[in-house]
Amino acid sequence: MEYRNLGRSGLKVSALSYGAWVTFDTQLQVDAAKDCMVAAYDAGVNFFDNAEAYAAGNAEVIMGEVLQQNGWRRDSYIVSSKVFFGCGQRGPTQKGLSRKHVVEACHQALERLQLDYLDLYFCHRPDPDTPIEETVWAMHGLILQGKVLYWGTSEWSAQQITQAHQVARQYHLIPPVMEQPHYNLFHRKRFEKEYAPLYKEYGLGTTIWSPLASGVLTGKYRNGIPSDSRLALPGYEWLKEALSGEKGKKRMAAVEGLAEVADGLGISLAELSLAWCLKNPNVSTVITGATKVSQVQQNMKALDAVEKLDDALMERIDQIVTDVEV
Repeated sequence: MEYRNLGRSGLKVSALSYGAWVTFDTQLQVDAAKDCMVAAYDAGVNFFDNAEAYAAGNAEVIMGEVLQQNGWRRDSYIVSSKVFFGCGQRGPTQKGLSRKHVVEACHQALERLQLDYLDLYFCHRPDPDTPIEETVWAMHGLILQGKVLYWGTSEWSAQQITQAHQVARQYHLIPPVMEQPHYNLFHRKRFEKEYAPLYKEYGLGTTIWSPLASGVLTGKYRNGIPSDSRLALPGYEWLKEALSGEKGKKRMAAVEGLAEVADGLGISLAELSLAWCLKNPNVSTVITGATKVSQVQQNMKALDAVEKLDDALMERIDQIVTDVEV
């Protein structure tokens, strides 16, 4: 396993990490989740990603139970939660980034995860109804209390991240350390262009999500949608949009071209897609998802594939995905 600094912080995160989105509770219960987490941990993964919104909090309950059963030393792994969407309740104080919800959601996540503190705590989306100053102060307070070690954002604009840093600088508060953005071969512009100044200016760390475009970049949908895939899950019909219409046709054509590259290298399409993300020096960690131990093991092979992607191959890959970038 390779370990990278989370941005300019001193925290070392595994280049490949494991997340609970979609899979925990929806597809995996405790025993199966434990198998996958153990396989990841044994491979050197030290970061496990979660959020209050995942399965309405049940993903954190499952992860917490696994952590208790495994008995790993607390200083050997990193756990995250995220705040914004709430965990199923509809009340106006049960979502968003107000000080009240940020603090209460942290306490609730700790209870579900059966932990004393969160290593990483993300603002899952920007909140137009709450001043950024209020959220920065709330996160600063949680860190001073020892409930959170590092805080960050997810899917915030570069302008909003900059504003958070400016507030922190003005009031001598702890600024956000990391952003969790959507990044893969089909989704690049924000990460590569909009955020570009932030990597140098603030040492922004990144924990990227959906590196396989919800499974599209594994090639599993080349012949339709398997019944056991996430695109077939109730409530996730929106994921099918990636394969529909003219854009869907272009994506699938790109998948065929990428599969040829992968075949030529003797690796899977998933390994190629993950390795491509790992090649970017601004990626601190790539969050992977898996429902089977075999998938975890295959994802880990991407580390060995990185060195195979020389400049000529990276240029070829760019040409394949040019028409499907979003």
